[in-house]
Amino acid sequence: MIAVLFHRLRALLRLAGVFPLALWPGFAPAEPAGHPGAVTLARQNALANEDLARSVVELQVFRKRQEARAGDGTRLALTALNPGANGWFLLELFRPGKGRETYHIENPAPLARRIALTGGPDPALSFGGEGLCRPWADTTPELEAARATGLPFAPVCGDLLYLRNPVAGSRTSLERTAEFLRDKVAFGEGLVGLVKSTLYKDRYLESGALVTDADPGRAAAALGRARLADHPVMYTTMTFDLVGASPTRMEMGAWYALDGAPGIYASALQPRMIAPAILRGDQRANPLDPVEAKADVYLVGFDLSLFDLGYETGTEHPRLDWSPRPPEAARNRALPGPDGFARPDPLVPTGMLSPAEARRVAATFTGGFKREHGAFRSGPLATTNHGHHYGFVVHGTVLSRLQPGLATLYVLTDGRVGMRTWDSADAPPLREIRFARQNGVALVEPDPATGQPVPGAMVRQWLPGNWSGSDKAELRTLRAGACLRPGPNGPFLVYAWFSTATPSAMARVFQAYGCDYAMLLDMNAMEHTYMAAYAADPGGGIALRHLVAGMAQIDARAADGSRVPRFVGSADNRDFFYLLRKGAAK
Repeated sequence: MIAVLFHRLRALLRLAGVFPLALWPGFAPAEPAGHPGAVTLARQNALANEDLARSVVELQVFRKRQEARAGDGTRLALTALNPGANGWFLLELFRPGKGRETYHIENPAPLARRIALTGGPDPALSFGGEGLCRPWADTTPELEAARATGLPFAPVCGDLLYLRNPVAGSRTSLERTAEFLRDKVAFGEGLVGLVKSTLYKDRYLESGALVTDADPGRAAAALGRARLADHPVMYTTMTFDLVGASPTRMEMGAWYALDGAPGIYASALQPRMIAPAILRGDQRANPLDPVEAKADVYLVGFDLSLFDLGYETGTEHPRLDWSPRPPEAARNRALPGPDGFARPDPLVPTGMLSPAEARRVAATFTGGFKREHGAFRSGPLATTNHGHHYGFVVHGTVLSRLQPGLATLYVLTDGRVGMRTWDSADAPPLREIRFARQNGVALVEPDPATGQPVPGAMVRQWLPGNWSGSDKAELRTLRAGACLRPGPNGPFLVYAWFSTATPSAMARVFQAYGCDYAMLLDMNAMEHTYMAAYAADPGGGIALRHLVAGMAQIDARAADGSRVPRFVGSADNRDFFYLLRKGAAK
């Protein structure tokens, strides 16, 4: 009878996309940090889906724990939070007469280095052919020393691992003021909204003049051009250096290669030039208003055959507690947050790249909405799943559950990048997700009948779509978005900066550029739409290039007054995406 039950369990797990390494107790997995057996997996999955208070560790369905006991009585436990991603681990020590010590460990080489906890009277961390390490040993208390450094990423075991330490992330005065109003002042959210709709409305509007008889420079012909009614040359304020062209004189809709940054391209347009067949082809988006029609849009494209895409949360945002937006009936006040916890402890968000990744950095851009804005106030998504708080995953670790119906940018453990409306029925298995970030609903998505890209079903619905602004669609603002489109070498990721726009204008721009799917990132301020690229410097170093000059003001300052690159040289309170060059020195 037991054998029959195990076989049935195996069949059910396979139908769910889970392929257990072992079903019978005592059967050792082939890999040291293999996925848990089927019984453990089923139990962890059931608990993770219950509506109860828990820690973030208990939300990890695929976590695998190894335990050992040293000769002096010290008990050790190593938990791989997602063995498939092989990036984040928790190391716990239980020394006789002392409390529990917990360390959040990062593996900087998840594709190449497997980690295990050995048994016997003298346990150690094993790295396969790279040797053994005992960073807890009294003779060489490496973990204690690493924690004492206070560094966001402190190397241990000869730089084979990093200890993630808590740090304070930088923030601008605008962010500090907004957070103070929201957290400390009655009706603070209303005051912030009033400022956005008055003082900050169209604050960042740029509308470059058309330049007659100007040389458009040398465009990257292989990438084609956006579908426009005309392709005039426009004046831009980009600060990128372009190959064979001036950033101040760009042909609308054309792509230009960035100098010293192979695989990265820039483009610009004003939405009024989009082909009439797109602007008037359907009624899924509102007509352009006169201001956004002439507002500059700057785009940066990445040939993903040359880059790895990643995502990291900030030191504070997005938070894990409840957003105030969903109606009271959608919230369970017995829980500290929609997923059962309000803090990431014992995990440590650092708000910056690890040193190993910084060596390969090619670009960074701000991730998405803060938690207070990352849920729905009204409409069908507000009353189910606790208001559909936006989900996110880092190194295979689910920090907030991915919600159905939401626009999702994700990276699989094999490096493939996707963007889609999340649907658990046909989405990639959760065990294969390395990074993911959700932001509202689709700007552009495939038409269910034809498969052709069209504006998202909720682009015109301000409150049900959670686009922010007034429910009368009165608020244009600075916005950023991202899309995926075909490129000559495979998928092509596009980041777009809209100096002022509504979701309808964003959707039409992404359609004009041939995007298969597009989503909102963040909005309202330069720090929320920050984007920077890293190019080879003639002096042999790496030069930082911001998309527009104002973004340089967001970078932190060193003691000598020099600027420190956001997300790369300094920890930040906000989350971000990053692109790393493949094949570069690691």
